[in-house]
Amino acid sequence: MLYKRYLGKQIGHERLEIVEATSGEEGIEQFRRVRPDCVLLDHNLLDTDGLTLLQDLKQLTPPDTLCVVMITGGGSEELAVRALNNGALDYLVKGRFDQELLCKTVLHAIEKNEWRQYVGRYHGQLQTVNQQLRDSLEELTEARLQVQLTNARLLAANQEVEARNRELARTNRDLDNFVYAASHDLKQPINNLRGLFEELRRTATFNDPDEAQVLRLVDESLRDLTTTVTDLSAVVQVDRAPGEENTEPVLLADLTADVLQTLRPQLLDAQGTVGTDFDALPEIVAVRTSLRTILLNLLANAVKYRQPERPPQITVRSTATENQAVLEVQDNGLGIDLERDGSELFHLFRRFHPEAGEGTGVGLFLVNRLVQAQGGHIEVESELGVGTTFRIFLNQPQSG
Repeated sequence: MLYKRYLGKQIGHERLEIVEATSGEEGIEQFRRVRPDCVLLDHNLLDTDGLTLLQDLKQLTPPDTLCVVMITGGGSEELAVRALNNGALDYLVKGRFDQELLCKTVLHAIEKNEWRQYVGRYHGQLQTVNQQLRDSLEELTEARLQVQLTNARLLAANQEVEARNRELARTNRDLDNFVYAASHDLKQPINNLRGLFEELRRTATFNDPDEAQVLRLVDESLRDLTTTVTDLSAVVQVDRAPGEENTEPVLLADLTADVLQTLRPQLLDAQGTVGTDFDALPEIVAVRTSLRTILLNLLANAVKYRQPERPPQITVRSTATENQAVLEVQDNGLGIDLERDGSELFHLFRRFHPEAGEGTGVGLFLVNRLVQAQGGHIEVESELGVGTTFRIFLNQPQSG
């Protein structure tokens, strides 16, 4: 009754609700039902003792959530120690405490129990985090090993690729040397054949009525053979040039005039016209000989692959983009089916209009090689029956 009176009064902002049990058995039932924040447990009970009941209560709840204050009558230090060792949070001696001490002891026990549970939860969370960190560390270690293994494999693969590239480069050089030597060595026999053919045509007499047709076919075959050998030699010569050729400012008007002078017979025969517009970019920094070859091949193709029913109209213009010069050649010729033939446009010996006239299919291959050698690229727009536009993009040195 004294405890109930002491604890039943208002304690600061706390009000304690008290449930009483008259025996150990009833106390266990009340504990199961109420789950109190704190248990005031007398040592001397009617049907058991406090230490035994304390053990029973520990079976009903996790030990770190049990809040028990043991109350003894004899003041035995041994009993107090046993109570604390068995799970009690504090103890009081009958007759030696007042209302204030009892309330402080109970509230302190409750707060201590709450703090203990908080610490327990916190430690549990820390353990979970630590386990997650350990798992992550193991995963990172495994990932690091995998990365090291992958890097080793990539290094080995790169070394193999480099070795193959070196072997391929040697093979390409050997092929280029072979083609260059073969084309060079074939020129003289072809010239000899042409000389013999001219002498034969001048001195021999043929009774066959098809003589003129046969002679024309032989002449065309020799001319095609000469062109093929010459073009092959030009293609290989691009890669055989020792070191990088020097670039220089090239006036496009002068270069175009030079090329048009070379193509003058073809233009007159086709009644073609060539317009120019270099106002936006009068000059380009490039390898002059390469730029001349590029422009010569593009203009020659524009004349060669013209529409039969209309004269070729060709426009050459220049523009500038950021750090790049653009040289554009536009015609109104046969056009190219880019969807069908675009992937093979710059392949060697690939022709798209063999009916339009003689050719070896080397020109665009050579143009693309020369452009790439200067770090540039080519863009093409074309429509069958309408015409084709080639745009040559060449990197320019930055000013300043």
